[in-house]
Amino acid sequence: MTRDWLLTETPASAWQARAGRWYRVWLRTARSPAMLFGLSILALILVCAVLAPWLAPFDPNAQDISRRLLPPGPVHWLGTDQLGRDLLSRVIYGAQPTLLIVLLVAVISAPLGLAIGISAGYFGGWVNTVLMRVTDIFMAFPRLVLALALVAVLGPGIVNAVIAIAITAWPPYARIARAETLSTKASDFLQAARVQGLPDTRIVFGHLLPICLPSTVIRVTLDMAGIILTAAGLGFLGLGAQPPMAEWGAMIASGRQFIFDQWWVAAVPGVAILLGSLAFNLVGDGLRDVLDPRNG
Repeated sequence: MTRDWLLTETPASAWQARAGRWYRVWLRTARSPAMLFGLSILALILVCAVLAPWLAPFDPNAQDISRRLLPPGPVHWLGTDQLGRDLLSRVIYGAQPTLLIVLLVAVISAPLGLAIGISAGYFGGWVNTVLMRVTDIFMAFPRLVLALALVAVLGPGIVNAVIAIAITAWPPYARIARAETLSTKASDFLQAARVQGLPDTRIVFGHLLPICLPSTVIRVTLDMAGIILTAAGLGFLGLGAQPPMAEWGAMIASGRQFIFDQWWVAAVPGVAILLGSLAFNLVGDGLRDVLDPRNG
C-alpha cells in the first residue's frame, strides 16, 4: 500500500499533516544506521532493567566464596566477582539504578532549565539578569566536582545522587531555551498574539515552549551519556548506590584491585557503561538530524 498521501504538500486535514510529519521523521530515522544501532542498545538496556528478575540467571547478591573470581565460562557467562556473585546477573540488575538516575535527572533538570531560560528570555530586564547570573555561577564549576560536593553534603544514596546531578545539569538547558526565546520573541506571530490580548502564560506555554522543546530534547539525550558517567563516578567513589545493590560504577570500584589478574570483574561493568553512553550519544546525534526542519 502506497503512503504517498502522507507526503503531500497540501494535506487535507490536520490529522493528515501530523501523520505526514511523523512519517517523515520515521523515514529520516530509518536512513540513520547509527541511530538505529543506538536505539537497539537502549532497548536492550531497558529490557534488562524491566525484566531483570526473569533474565538474570542467578541472584545478583547471592555469595558463594567457593566460586569467587571464576573466569567467563558455560555456567557463569561473564565470570564471578570477589564474593562469588554472578557478574551477568549483576550487570543486568545494574541497568535499573542507572536508568532510574538518568530518567529522574532528565525529568527534574530539563523542565527546570526550560522554565528559567524561557522566563529570562521572554521577560528580560532584571529577571534575565538575575537568572542568567545564577546560571553562570552553576556553569562556572565542573559538573562532577559540584555533584561530588553536593553528595558529600547530602550524604550517599541514589536519591541524593539524583538531586546532586540534577542541580548541576540544568544550566545548559536554560541557555538553549533563552537563546531560542530571544530569537523568537520579536517574530510576527508572537506580536500578533500580544495584540490579540493573549496572557503571558498562554504565550509561553502555547508558543514558546513547543519551539524550545526539540532542541532541549536533543540536548537532554546527548547529556544522558554524561549523566551515566557522573552516576558511575559517584558509585565508584561510594557516594551513589550503596551495597549490596548492583550498580555499574560501584562494580568497577570493587573490581579495580583485580584488574590485572581477573580483568573481567571491572571490565564487564565498564563495557556496560561504555555501551550505554555510546547509545545515548548515537541517539542524540540522530535526533539532531531527524528533528532538524531543514532536513526535509
